[in-house]
Amino acid sequence: MTTEIPVSRAARKKQELRREIVETAFDCFAERGYHATGIADIAARLGIGHGTFYRYFQNKRDIVDHVITDLVEKVVGALAADNAPDAVNSLAEYRKQSARIGDALARIFGSDPRMARFLLLEAAGIDAEMRERVLDFYETAAELTAGYLHHGVRLGYLHEDLDVDSTARAINGMILASVLSELRDPSPERQVAMSRAVRRVMYDGIATHQ
Repeated sequence: MTTEIPVSRAARKKQELRREIVETAFDCFAERGYHATGIADIAARLGIGHGTFYRYFQNKRDIVDHVITDLVEKVVGALAADNAPDAVNSLAEYRKQSARIGDALARIFGSDPRMARFLLLEAAGIDAEMRERVLDFYETAAELTAGYLHHGVRLGYLHEDLDVDSTARAINGMILASVLSELRDPSPERQVAMSRAVRRVMYDGIATHQ
């Protein structure tokens, strides 16, 4: 039996300020552009000194790194337990699992459209190192998706001759297109339609007849 250690008031305040710095930074990025935004702009809007900012982040680029790391952790967390690759044993279970994962990803990327827009459309333009970081994120996503496909092939509910790596990238491409579409039109009806379309292509395109 484990006992959760209560978070102190001071620790909560630090967490809240860290989150406020991130949110304010992305407000500034959206309004002024990443390169035109300075630490002074972020600090002034929050009403804090430069020293306070630097206790949480090394620079504004560090904020973007933090958000990408947080995004990866949330995505990986959504793929655990009942959503893990080896948690299903049939096409019917895989369909239900895919729907759960789709809903989880929609919540993650839809929780703050500003961050999703920046990370998907602008972050790669910060510098060469950040471009590689973004590409690494896509590569990690492809590897995660491939795990589900390999499992399906082994159990026989996906085609035995499936090109797993290429198919994983194709599926992720559809998911990325869905996220980008939701940035332009975030209506629930649009999200449901896109999710249904992606899953139909997945099932009808790669599933064996069962």
